[in-house]
Amino acid sequence: MKKYVIMITCVLTTLTASAQETYENARLMETDLNGTARYVGMGGAMDALGADISTISTNPAGIGLFRHSTVSTSFGLVSQEDAQNFRTGSKTNASFDQIGFVWSNRTSKTSFFNFAFNFHKSQNFDYILSAASQLDGNSSQNGLSHVKAIGQTVDGVSTYLYDKRDAMGTAWWTNQLDNLYYNTFIMDENGENPGWNAASDFLMNRANTGYIGEYDINLSGNINNRVYLGLTVGIHDVHYKGVSEYTEHLLGYDDDGNVVPVGPVTIDDERTITGTGVDVKAGIIFRPVESSPFRIGLSIATPTFYKLKSQSATRLLNGTPYQGPYPGYVAKSSYEFKLNTPWKFGLSLGHTIDQFVALGAGIEYADYGSIDTRRITDEYYDYYYDTTTTESESDVEMNRHTSETLKGVVQLKLGAEVKVDKNFAVRFGYNYASPMYKESGSKDFDIDSYGTNCASATDFTNWKATNRLTCGIGYRYNNFSVDLAYQYSVRKGTFSPFQAAWGDYYDGDVDNPEQIDITPTTVEVSNKRHQLLLTLGYTF
Repeated sequence: MKKYVIMITCVLTTLTASAQETYENARLMETDLNGTARYVGMGGAMDALGADISTISTNPAGIGLFRHSTVSTSFGLVSQEDAQNFRTGSKTNASFDQIGFVWSNRTSKTSFFNFAFNFHKSQNFDYILSAASQLDGNSSQNGLSHVKAIGQTVDGVSTYLYDKRDAMGTAWWTNQLDNLYYNTFIMDENGENPGWNAASDFLMNRANTGYIGEYDINLSGNINNRVYLGLTVGIHDVHYKGVSEYTEHLLGYDDDGNVVPVGPVTIDDERTITGTGVDVKAGIIFRPVESSPFRIGLSIATPTFYKLKSQSATRLLNGTPYQGPYPGYVAKSSYEFKLNTPWKFGLSLGHTIDQFVALGAGIEYADYGSIDTRRITDEYYDYYYDTTTTESESDVEMNRHTSETLKGVVQLKLGAEVKVDKNFAVRFGYNYASPMYKESGSKDFDIDSYGTNCASATDFTNWKATNRLTCGIGYRYNNFSVDLAYQYSVRKGTFSPFQAAWGDYYDGDVDNPEQIDITPTTVEVSNKRHQLLLTLGYTF
């Protein structure tokens, strides 16, 4: 019965105690440079310049600079460089990126009150990851599960590893892959688990698809064309799906003790994350010198308060001659959790020269080490008001791991627009985001958390800085406008198929520990993306 414990726990605790794992959470935190083609073409450096609907989600006061009502929509193509299509993932995809309007109402000769609504795709999950490498011949992901499986089943003694990082014995908490190992033991001809802990190499292919859509409602205005104020309420809609195949070629021993290939083992995993979140953003733009167009912008955004549902289905495809007792077993999890993103702060500068040149710069900061992952402890349904109330508490252990793995991110935005004539403009921009991950970051299955118990993959990637180069053109004819932008973004990272483990391993005999040293081979990966974006607008 013990081999079913983890699966049952993950399913039955959906409403009582669930949380997500740090690296899965981080995947939801990142934001793309996206919106109108003018905003993207200038590298997003319009938070103080304003008068572009995309500033509704960065500095809401930018909507206060509109003096006419307008409507716009944006769409285009996104293509990943150096990738091969994999299952549901395609390297080139069409994307609907933005639609919105601003209603502008003059309240006096020099003041306006504006209302705006905008949808934009704040994050496009489309990405294909491929990584392959040799292993050291002593390590494997399956070996990690084997260590835990034996320790969990021999004489009722739990697995403990002597962890050199904190010099203490640390319990290993099982995950969905260990659950598979329990139910799909690779047996030898005598019906015993031979304990193959090593593999010669690995291959990982993963395709992420989906998006986070942001629906923003804004109230803004200006006072005497000198001070601009704005407030935005945002609703975030999450649609994420990831499919992956991780393969190892296991090694064993022949009758003479020689190392021989045994065969491949593949972990096939699917995970979806859906849900909604809400945040509030406020901003101000002001001109410190009345006679100068130079302006300064300040903005602040509350955390996005998410309620999310994660579901996974994982199976082990055994390509060795030795099959376990449950070869078709599928490990499943389904649970809800809450997630609060960090506060975000922004400072921006803008200046125009004779209405023919616009220059913008901005900086944003958010501390992703402060992400609050929360367990849902209870949920109440009020039949009279037809409402549901959810209670939650912080997942202290997972939040500790997050603070040790993630860090503050600084985003720099620079942009320029030059009007060749009154109807035609060219634009250039640069956008930089510092790394979110610490170089020492690693997945950690020592954590006593349902985010650990329901994890269905052991790999992780520590992504480095993101650099974006942009350019664009714009043409206006009477009340109509057409804008085109191109963006090239590049980010590199270090991929690990599983975490390292070393030290004393107690195989049922606490007086005679064995020594293990499971060390993954890391692989350098990248995400190089091209985006072509078209915006159509009408001013009235």
